[in-house]
Amino acid sequence: MRSMHPLSPVAFTVAIGFFLGMSLTGCAPSEPPAPEYQPEILPLPEQLATYEEMSIPEDNPMTPEKVALGRQLFFDKRLSGDGSRSCYSCHLCENGLTDGLPTAIGAREKKLPRSSPTLWNIGYHSEFYWDGRSGSLEKQALAAWKGGNMGADLEAATARINALSGYRAQFQTVFGGEATPERIVQAISAFERTIISGNTPFDRWRAGDEAAVGEEVKRGYEVFKKLECDNCHDGVLQTDMQYHNVGIGMDAEKPDVGRFKVTGKEEDTGAFKTPTLRDIAKSGPYFHNGSVATLEESVDLMIGGGKPNKYLDRTNLKKRKATDSEKKDLIAFLGSLTNDCQLTAPKLPE
Repeated sequence: MRSMHPLSPVAFTVAIGFFLGMSLTGCAPSEPPAPEYQPEILPLPEQLATYEEMSIPEDNPMTPEKVALGRQLFFDKRLSGDGSRSCYSCHLCENGLTDGLPTAIGAREKKLPRSSPTLWNIGYHSEFYWDGRSGSLEKQALAAWKGGNMGADLEAATARINALSGYRAQFQTVFGGEATPERIVQAISAFERTIISGNTPFDRWRAGDEAAVGEEVKRGYEVFKKLECDNCHDGVLQTDMQYHNVGIGMDAEKPDVGRFKVTGKEEDTGAFKTPTLRDIAKSGPYFHNGSVATLEESVDLMIGGGKPNKYLDRTNLKKRKATDSEKKDLIAFLGSLTNDCQLTAPKLPE
C-alpha cells in the first residue's frame, strides 16, 4: 500500500490560498444597491407684501413635498403622449415662460391655434387660457395634458409614473396612495403656484431702491401712465384679467372669436385676456396669435388704438400720441419688468 506523503510547505500554501480565494469569492458581498431616489424639497416662497393673498383650493393645499413632486412632473416628458415634451417645453425661462413661437406646437408636432401664455403669477389668476374657458389651474393643467399640448393617454401616462419607485414613494407620502390623473395635476398646479414674479428692477425701484433702474425707466413709467396703458395693465400683476378686443386677427377670413365662444355674448367677439407685462421683453412674438413680432411693433399698435373692427374696445383703446423719445423710454420701462427666471430641471426618478 502506497503511503500518503504530506504536502510540501509550498504546495500547502498554494492549496490554502486556492480554497481561501474560492471561499472569499463565494461569500463576497454583491454590489451595494443604488441609493433610493431623493427629491429636492425646497421651502415654499414667501407671500409678497405687495400682492393680495393667493387663493389656494381647499382640496389642494400646498406643502413643500407636493410642490417638489409637482416640479418633477412639470419637467417630465414621460407625461406626454409621445414622450417629446413636458409642461416646461411651452414655458421656457429664456422666452419669458412662453415657447417663443407664434402659436404653440403640441405633441406629435401638432400646430395649435394660439400662442402659449406666460406662467408668471399664474396662481393669482382665477380664469385660464386666452379666452378664460377654464375655471381653475387644475382644470387647465388636465386639459393641456390630455389635449393637443401634451396629447396624453391619461391612464397610460399615469401607469408610467406609478411604475417608478421614486414617484410611488412620493405620491404615498404626499397623497397617501398611488398616482392618479387628479393627483398628478394637483401636484403640478401646486408647483405652478410658486412661479411668482415680484423682484424685477421695477419692483425694487418701487420698493425704494432708486438705483435699481435708470432715469429712462422712470420717465417711461410716467409715459405708461400718461398713455393710460394701465387701464388694462394695472396693479402689481400688470393685467386687469379682463377680456378686450384689440383687433388682432379680426381681418382673417374666419377670425378667432375668443371670449365669445365661452360667454356667447356678441360684445365678447374677438376679446382675449389681457396678458401680463411681466417679462414682456422676452415673451414675443405677441398677442394670442403671435402675429406681432417685436415689442416696438406692439407698442405702436396699441398707441395707435388697435386695429379697427366692429367689436374693438374703444373704451380703453384710443389713438394717442407719443414722441420717439417717449416710446424709447416706454420700452425701457417695459424692459424693467424682466424677471430673473430661476426655473431649473430637477433630477427625475428613473
